[in-house]
Amino acid sequence: MTATALKAPVSEFGQLLKQWRQIHGLSQLDLALEADSSARHMSFIETGRSRPSREMVMRLADVMDLPLRERNRLLNAAGFTGAYKESALDDDGLSQVRLAIDHILRQQEPYPAIVMNRCFDILMINHAGARMMNMVGLKMGGTEGPPNMLRILLAPDGLRTFVKDWERIAHHMIERAHRQVRGAGDEDPLKKLIAEVVAYPDIPEDWQSANPSDAALPVLPLEFELGGATLSWITTVASFGTPQDVTAEEIMIECMFPANAETEAAVKAMAEGEETT
Repeated sequence: MTATALKAPVSEFGQLLKQWRQIHGLSQLDLALEADSSARHMSFIETGRSRPSREMVMRLADVMDLPLRERNRLLNAAGFTGAYKESALDDDGLSQVRLAIDHILRQQEPYPAIVMNRCFDILMINHAGARMMNMVGLKMGGTEGPPNMLRILLAPDGLRTFVKDWERIAHHMIERAHRQVRGAGDEDPLKKLIAEVVAYPDIPEDWQSANPSDAALPVLPLEFELGGATLSWITTVASFGTPQDVTAEEIMIECMFPANAETEAAVKAMAEGEETT
């Protein structure tokens, strides 16, 4: 009777590496060449026959341009400590980040701006943003955690009745969320949030998974119907370019700008009316 060699189970690191490699459309040879390695070594570390060094893990993460959270996850799976901190936004180490955010929010007045984390929780909002939310009956306070933009936009009692062409806007936000969970594990809170909101009433079934052909727009046209008037906006999302902290990298600053003169005049009038009351 001939003995049969047993294949070693693929490690968590190997599974993650293969997943990210396939997301980026790379073969083992492609990744090896980019990482200044060999296809044989790449095969060995992906199948668990070899253990990668910390330097190799970091090099592979650089080649695939992984988010800092996923770089830490890859390092942990290989048996190393993470390389990047995940600080609270009010941590002293992020004081310069907060100063920059405060400046952006102030300069954006009298137009709305909100600051979100990768799970679309609203961390900060300027006066104009809070004013607009209050106009549609949504309060920014509360004791059950921060308000969440995905829930606000997709819930039946949220922004659905105020946003023109709601389905296009909501689909765009869901696609943004799907892109941010690429490669993430099942316990990722954003994955759980997506599963929650796509289960809301009247959400199209095909929103449950990402649509790779759906292009990400550089700006998003948005119209609100408020008090018989239509406010037309374009929105842009800014982030920090070269952060060394997971929290800082994942911050999204969404700014809204008037798309026409009528909206600009209406918003300025609202702000002036608030100042005189």
